[in-house]
Amino acid sequence: MATTSRRPVLTRAKVIVPVLLVVALVIAFFAIFTRLYTDLLFYRSVDFSKVFTTVIYTRILLFLIFGVVMAVVIGINIVLGYRFRPQLRPLSTEQQNLERYRSAIEPYMKLILLGIAAIFGLAAGLSASGRWRTWLLWVNGESFGTKDAQFHRDISYYAFTYPFQRFLLGFLLTAVLLSLLVTVLTHYLFGGIRLQTPGERVTPAAKAHISVLLGLLALLKAWAYYLDRFGSVFSSRGVATGASYTDVHAVLPAKLILLFISLACAVLFIYNIFQRGWTLPLLGAGILVLSSVVIGGIYPAFIQQFQVRPNEATREQPYIERNIAATRAAYGIQNVKPQPYAARTDVNAQQVAADTGTVPNTRLLDPSKLSRTFQQLQQIRGYYMFPKTLDVDRYTVTGADKKQTTRDYVVSVRELNQAGLGADQRNWINEHLTYTHGKGFVAAPSNTVDEGQPAFKQGERNLPQEGDFGVKEDRVYFGELSPNYSVVGTRQVEIDGPGPGVDTQATTTYTGDGGVSIGSGFRQALFALRFGEKNLLLSGDITKNSRILYERNPRDRVSKAAPWLTLDGDPYPAVVDGRITWILDGYTTSDGYPYSARRTLGNVTADSVTAQSGNRARQPSNQVNYIRNSVKATVDAYNGTVTLYAWDEADPVLRTWMKAFPDTVKPKKDISPSLMAHLRYPEDLFKVQRDLIGQYHVSDPRDFYSQEDFWQVSDSPDGSGQPQPPFYVYSQLPGRSDPSYNLTSPLISARSSKLAAYMAVSSDPSNYGQFTLLKLPPGGTINGPVQVQNAIEANGDVANKLTLWRGAGSQTIEGNLLTLPVAGGLLYVEPYYVQARGGSGYPTLQGIATAFGERIGFGTSLGEALDKVFGSGAGASAVGAGSGATTATGGGGEDTTQGGGTGTAGGGASASGLQDAVNDADRAYKAGQDALRRNPPDFNAYGQAQTDLADSLSRLRTLASPPTAPPAASPKPSGSAAPTPRRTAAGSASPTSTSSPTAAGGTTAPPQQPRAAPTPG
Repeated sequence: MATTSRRPVLTRAKVIVPVLLVVALVIAFFAIFTRLYTDLLFYRSVDFSKVFTTVIYTRILLFLIFGVVMAVVIGINIVLGYRFRPQLRPLSTEQQNLERYRSAIEPYMKLILLGIAAIFGLAAGLSASGRWRTWLLWVNGESFGTKDAQFHRDISYYAFTYPFQRFLLGFLLTAVLLSLLVTVLTHYLFGGIRLQTPGERVTPAAKAHISVLLGLLALLKAWAYYLDRFGSVFSSRGVATGASYTDVHAVLPAKLILLFISLACAVLFIYNIFQRGWTLPLLGAGILVLSSVVIGGIYPAFIQQFQVRPNEATREQPYIERNIAATRAAYGIQNVKPQPYAARTDVNAQQVAADTGTVPNTRLLDPSKLSRTFQQLQQIRGYYMFPKTLDVDRYTVTGADKKQTTRDYVVSVRELNQAGLGADQRNWINEHLTYTHGKGFVAAPSNTVDEGQPAFKQGERNLPQEGDFGVKEDRVYFGELSPNYSVVGTRQVEIDGPGPGVDTQATTTYTGDGGVSIGSGFRQALFALRFGEKNLLLSGDITKNSRILYERNPRDRVSKAAPWLTLDGDPYPAVVDGRITWILDGYTTSDGYPYSARRTLGNVTADSVTAQSGNRARQPSNQVNYIRNSVKATVDAYNGTVTLYAWDEADPVLRTWMKAFPDTVKPKKDISPSLMAHLRYPEDLFKVQRDLIGQYHVSDPRDFYSQEDFWQVSDSPDGSGQPQPPFYVYSQLPGRSDPSYNLTSPLISARSSKLAAYMAVSSDPSNYGQFTLLKLPPGGTINGPVQVQNAIEANGDVANKLTLWRGAGSQTIEGNLLTLPVAGGLLYVEPYYVQARGGSGYPTLQGIATAFGERIGFGTSLGEALDKVFGSGAGASAVGAGSGATTATGGGGEDTTQGGGTGTAGGGASASGLQDAVNDADRAYKAGQDALRRNPPDFNAYGQAQTDLADSLSRLRTLASPPTAPPAASPKPSGSAAPTPRRTAAGSASPTSTSSPTAAGGTTAPPQQPRAAPTPG
């Protein structure tokens, strides 16, 4: 009965298991096919199908070559182990126990053989297919034209050939070791090896088989010692990266000796086939192990400890020289030379006022802090948003006086935010067919504010698009915040922002050629599988003209089109020929440059901005010792078109990849002038280079060894514990005749927190990539950024203002602390924003701190802050900076137009200053009357307006009186400067209750209650 009842179960199992296996294989096949085919459609849509096919063919080739080789090698050794089995096996308990397994295995021997070989072959093939980059670099490697200092081989050997040789060696060692393992198991199973049987333990056939494998293993070990000699150029044993004194004089000879010992061992293993026992191979293996310990380990350690350590500076000098030269060449900093900079602290007001190249262009808008401000003032609709960190770029515009002015702007695009849709709007049609894109380019000059807010009127703003940048197509279908996928060209119209009338909605239908056609049922089914969404197959809104947009992040699109590139973490938008275009920097990297110092990209490029940014990608944690900004890439925000331009056409790594993927990278000459005007020096490359320049500005090997003059990046003053980021600024560097768009960073001494150097690199087309490295006098006393930040907030005047702003209902946000070379010295400038607590508050500029030497100034405008540091008139070139004025920044730096705001305080009765004070008084009076008309009257606002009015009248009295300059050396000159209103988040003076005398004879008063920042209507 029991036997009868089990038969149906066994029968069902025999049917169900194969069926389930077939179903699983079919599902796996369709999943792989769906992914590959939809990826192919993407590559075709961006005209990079050659990249897809090259990678796929290379992976298949590697899979077949190495998979088949591994399977064949393993299979042959199993077959030989089975063929060499003894026909007669002595009777023993061990053999009787094994006989049961042999009886069960032998009927299925072919199937088991194929299964084991297939498993090992599959694993090896999959592993090898992932090394397609190593293969393509080896096959297509271009010469560097430079030889290493030790072996005099072209650098291309180490960058392209050596990695493949290492990979091949590892594969062969794995194949031989696995073969040895399966061989021993096969011989043991079929009696060729008998561990518990009296007499001969290993048959002659098994012995010969194993000896040959051991001989091959010894030969491969000899090859490994040979390659280790070349690997010494990457050694980290000495003071600097590369072959050190010990490596050259001890390790290299040891590797050569071990190579010959390995060859001798291989001969002994083969010779042992004809000898009884295992004495010779065991002796050879023992000699090899002992030699590797003594010759390869103890001897180099002895040399290092007793010859090098006592005289390390002398012994390592030539190898440090090699490291310095190689590192500077590998990272493109060989032409960066420090130039002495006195960094004067005895600068007067006239000298600062004469600096019309840097001071008027000082950036007051911090792109990492003003996303909420852009959101509140330019969001327009709840389904739009701006990224957490904005970008900066420069534009040349024509003013009312017909003069062209170049200045830098904080820029962003208004991207789609489906989270802003109401709960009743969240459905598949709205999220994927209706709300499909962002809309609009937004820009505000970085050196100007209007009542504490970005001066959008002087840039790009609003919907419909307004501005002077010439935006013709402002829809953003491809952006950093775009949804996973959208289907366009359907029967559903797409929401396109506000319409022409009040509370109306504009609509559009996509007419571009971006994305992939999804009109056929076959493709709809494929994409339904890819995105796990049945509506893509069932929806009646999809027509034959519909297109599906996916892989929409610009960084993802370029990464797929050029998988051999390392991309900068910050794509930025620009208006190029009327279209919103994403610009990305692509790097070619290598870890195979001899003697060059290694850096981990993820660590070196991290800073306080990347730590808090949600839209800046972090670099991977791989180590490199060679990097070039070899490619400039663009992505059209409307069509998603990807274009790659060769930027460093001499880069051998780029030339190698262009050979592997021909016709995918356009020549540099194809870059249009309109695009060239917006290319900038990339941040991540600059971070890597500034980290290295901190050490490798030292060219003398003895000074390098002492590390006495090493520099480092300062911690960010915001207390995050992260490095301070570099800043793009429009400034005039010492020795230059005109201002330029520069990426800058201060460097502090590694031994203290004092400023040691100032580093800048130009992004202007005329001198792109030109470095300026200002080296301060050794033992200088100029504070670093963290010390300056502490000094600003410890200053009495500043502390009083911050106490007011940090009261109930509001908070302060410190902006970027810029370091600027001004009038032969170094000026620190930091904007302070005030934000109301709560979800609707946003930062507005309320104060600007300046520091020069030991002097601190603080005011509501840059001009006022400069006057407090240097004396009356110092801020003349900054009139309007921070107060809504437009300042010409190209060359001369003269004013072109004048807007509303506070102007520059304390500088005498200029017509513009008097008019500004009158305007402020008029606004304050009207604000007070408006407050009284409210129901009920807002007495807090009325009191605030009255204080504003009193301050404005006080400024009028001061401006009408003869100017008196404060002492230039006074660290707290506020007592001599004209009184200024204490600004709150609203940009108006604080409410008062009691009065106190001021230097000008007027009265101001401390506030009863600090006011919160305004919220938008």
